[in-house]
Amino acid sequence: QVQLVESGGGLVQAGGSLRLSCVASGRTSSIPSMGWFRQAPGKEREFAATISWRGSITAYADSVKGRFTISRDNAKNTVYLQMSSLKPEDTAVYYCAASRRLVPTQAQDYAYWGQGTQVTVSS
Repeated sequence: QVQLVESGGGLVQAGGSLRLSCVASGRTSSIPSMGWFRQAPGKEREFAATISWRGSITAYADSVKGRFTISRDNAKNTVYLQMSSLKPEDTAVYYCAASRRLVPTQAQDYAYWGQGTQVTVSS
């Protein structure tokens, strides 16, 4: 089993920045990939970014590419999502997830999920 705990969400003005963190515990050696998803009210959960175990492979949704950066610190079992140039449409609950596959972009390929952290971007 793997447990994930997110933090770092909050309220920010448009154009601002936030950094989300996700700490993994448990059988983290079984997780080749970590990812971030988000879900806005009334919408389906959507992929934002993913990263491989060594950090050498990353993938981003077109909607966040160039503004968000995913990274990880394996010594701390932590994955980060640095979000810049935030827009009101980035408002959502952000979820950290862990997958046994290599950098998947579909939610169904992630076996473990955190509880989510709210990000609100005001205009």
